[in-house]
Amino acid sequence: MTIQQVMVIGAGQMGSGIAQVCAQAGLAVKLNDISEESFEKGIRTITQNLSRNVVKGRMTETEKEAVLKRIDKSLSLEDASGVDLVIEAAVENMKVKQSIFKQLDEITPPHTILASNTSSLPITEIAAVTKRPEQVIGMHFMNPVPVMKLVEIIRGLATSDEVYTEIEQLTKKFEKVPVEVNDFPGFVANRVLMPMINEAIYTLYEGVASKEAIDDVMKLGMNHPMGPLTLADFIGLDTCLYIMETLYEGFGDSKYRPCPLLRKYVKAGWLGRKTGRGFYDYELEN
Repeated sequence: MTIQQVMVIGAGQMGSGIAQVCAQAGLAVKLNDISEESFEKGIRTITQNLSRNVVKGRMTETEKEAVLKRIDKSLSLEDASGVDLVIEAAVENMKVKQSIFKQLDEITPPHTILASNTSSLPITEIAAVTKRPEQVIGMHFMNPVPVMKLVEIIRGLATSDEVYTEIEQLTKKFEKVPVEVNDFPGFVANRVLMPMINEAIYTLYEGVASKEAIDDVMKLGMNHPMGPLTLADFIGLDTCLYIMETLYEGFGDSKYRPCPLLRKYVKAGWLGRKTGRGFYDYELEN
């Protein structure tokens, strides 16, 4: 099967980035969200990204316009009735994802592959609500999607070799690097990254060092591009907490217990950059 038409569900930071790389690879894209406002915000983000590429000489204005013309608006899942692939990038919640996949299973043609951009939830459990578990797979893109090269490709228990190969080839078409990962909580990226971030939050919580000092140690001592607390703010503290809870529940191991300070910040609505405040204050930037 040749994948030519794609629906991306969710026009947020991840979904808009996925839609952009799909359109840049020459695919016809339906960018789906529940509101016109969310769709327009996603398109503005894509346009800004592409305009930056034009300024830097990475593409021409004509190429930019061609990419944008390949992206169509969708406000209904029914629009998936003619696509070859759906990539879901909705909120990181199992009930929400299962509801979406159950509907897609009824709407899409039999050949359609259903993929999730989940960063931690089991693909096998998502696939279980469909009648095509062999055609359900994980495609975990990294943020920001247009820049980051890695895509974790996660096989569910029933994912077929044919579907894996199809998605692996498509990932290469996106000029990304596919890495095969088995279906365990957090996969590889977040199983390694999130406990590090959680431990950094514990060092702040226990008064070991200031937030600036903790970030400086990891930047200057470990050569990380940004410190773990800055990175947590960039990801979103609610997302960090949800992934830690998924790891804790999935493995039942106390080493994955979310730091109480992380819970407190999330309850306070201090979620990081997206709310203007997290471990750092971003209100002056907005």
